[in-house]
Amino acid sequence: MRAHDVVLFGATGFTGGLTAEYLARHAPAELRWALAGRSREKLEAVRTKLTAIDDRFASLDLLVADSGDPASLRAVAEAAKVVITTVGPYLERGEPLVAACAEAGTDYVDLTGEPEFVDRMYLAHDRRARETGARLVHACGFDSIPHDLGAWFTVRQLPEGVPLRVDGYVRASGMPSGGTFLSALTVMSRLQAGARVARERAAAEPRPAGRFTRAPLGRPHRVADAGWWAVPLPTIDPAIVRRSAAASERYGPDFTYRHFAAVRHLPVLAGGALGVGALFAAAQVPPARRGLSRLLAPGDGPSPERRARSWFSVRFIGEGGGSRVVTEVSGGDPGYDETAKMLAESAMCLALDDLPETAGQVTTATAMGDALVDRLTKAGIRFATL
Repeated sequence: MRAHDVVLFGATGFTGGLTAEYLARHAPAELRWALAGRSREKLEAVRTKLTAIDDRFASLDLLVADSGDPASLRAVAEAAKVVITTVGPYLERGEPLVAACAEAGTDYVDLTGEPEFVDRMYLAHDRRARETGARLVHACGFDSIPHDLGAWFTVRQLPEGVPLRVDGYVRASGMPSGGTFLSALTVMSRLQAGARVARERAAAEPRPAGRFTRAPLGRPHRVADAGWWAVPLPTIDPAIVRRSAAASERYGPDFTYRHFAAVRHLPVLAGGALGVGALFAAAQVPPARRGLSRLLAPGDGPSPERRARSWFSVRFIGEGGGSRVVTEVSGGDPGYDETAKMLAESAMCLALDDLPETAGQVTTATAMGDALVDRLTKAGIRFATL
């Protein structure tokens, strides 16, 4: 019997604090959960904030652990059914906790959007996690739940046993936190290394027998019926959707997913492309990258007022077997309020719900599927057929 159903590692950070508050307000009373981090003093400060929500959290357990101390991470993993981590950049700090969870047979969720990290963790720890029964579920925030579960929700409304294509169109408004900004810089500065690790994974990962799954980049185009301009969005999300498709025959014998950013006005698209290009160029130069990393410190993030004005919408167009369906996943502030919700609900889903038998590195659609869609719908994220 594990001491805790859920342990939140990184509770003293920006997104970690939001996740702790979400659990305090929405977790069932019977959920046994705890906070973990490297500073007991800061953990006590978080617990004090939670006690203002409900005085029963005055006795919430606090576990002191550090990403640089493997023994402390093993203790956290062995004490929990599920570990949530918000401690990034994951390439720099994430692997010891993944390793501890894989070894202990403990389920693991994070909010990484770093493809290289996810691929490295598959190569290093998927096999051991399969042996121990641990479910390692990366990308449980805005990267990549709306896209992964949105594609699943769409596929479920299309015919079975036929080739399917789903296109996702992302629109959002929001501001990054310091941790997210630093992770993005890390990814941009390591594209060659990331591509090499992706090839290693592709060579090692089994392919579905007799089935094909693809996530091509796609081309810029106009979506006439929506009045949008669309440009390929090379995030981690298409790879996550493709892995879900590879794991389930419900996606059909030949599945294609394409992923786009969508805007109504071309100047917005051009300005965004120039901004990303400039950031990418600066990320290649170490002094410039260090300077940029100081613009937003980890732990900083947008105000409640700014988050209240933020939103996201992902439109899916699915086709196959002579059928066409249009769906949408939408919600509030994508980077923080909704990400904290998605992360916490993912952990509670793994800890409490009756789910399919899976193990190893798995996606949200594979590990949780409809159960997590139901949870998120009840929590206020909209899954709709248009």
